[in-house]
Amino acid sequence: MTGLHTCGWKLALPVIAAPMFLVSGPKLVSACVRAGVIGTFPALNQRTTEGYVEWVREIRAANADLPPDSAIFGVNLIVHPSNTRLEADVRATVQEQVPLVITSLGAVPMIVEAIHSYGGKVFHDVTNRRHAEKAIAAGVDGLILVAAGAGGHAGTANPFALIAEIRRIFDGPIILSGAMSNGAQVAAAIAAGADFAYMGTRFIATEESNAVAGYREMITQSSISDIVYTPAVSGIPANFLGPSLRSIGLDPKNLPEVDPKTHKIDMGAEAKAWRDVWSAGHGVADTKDILPVSDLVARMKREFDEARRRLAKV
Repeated sequence: MTGLHTCGWKLALPVIAAPMFLVSGPKLVSACVRAGVIGTFPALNQRTTEGYVEWVREIRAANADLPPDSAIFGVNLIVHPSNTRLEADVRATVQEQVPLVITSLGAVPMIVEAIHSYGGKVFHDVTNRRHAEKAIAAGVDGLILVAAGAGGHAGTANPFALIAEIRRIFDGPIILSGAMSNGAQVAAAIAAGADFAYMGTRFIATEESNAVAGYREMITQSSISDIVYTPAVSGIPANFLGPSLRSIGLDPKNLPEVDPKTHKIDMGAEAKAWRDVWSAGHGVADTKDILPVSDLVARMKREFDEARRRLAKV
């Protein structure tokens, strides 16, 4: 196990609030940064590259009074042929010198080099060793291990086992994703060999998230058994809230057959994945209130410090 990779960033907690489709925006990202954790958002949450640039500048302006090494935020770029904006968004990212870029669905050396040209960091989503090896070969700075129980497009590996396997081949920052919602779990991730905890579900249930009220409430009222892991909604295996499936007339335990062309079920003309069928992970187990981000991070910091004290007694 290596020493903790902080990337030179000054944070209250080693936590990254994950970029969530339709949920993460400037208000949530800025609140995270001001609370002392890293806030991120998907570039595609804005309809245009110009809009994406506006958000980056809005976040920078909201945190202009903070030291540069503590005002860390990031953007998620989907590196896939289906993303027709990728080239323009990469140019904009370089122009705006976004400190952290999270890449998904493809690790491309040219993109990594472009971000490195101004000193930015690239973290890449992986669910297994093969994906990790490809990302390492592309020159990424850190690996986000999307383990079992994570919201959205999640893997199936046990988080502790996945950390151990990837740490054997990678000495850089490891970011663990999967079912964490309190500070003690952040401490557990660090103790197991991760450098950062990657948290999504817990930040959906905050006052600053763009999630509609019903989505936030459903998360606080759900348990692990309400999470449905299926490729049928988006075409790729992902975790969704069962009650949101029921709200559009589908039985989570008896979903229709998927279309062989799209690999998705027919949800009707009105319903859409992510917008109407809501994603969340096993972190709903300990997400029982809706708080301002500042209060949430302060509570997680107390929990983290208490966990450290418990470990020190062992």
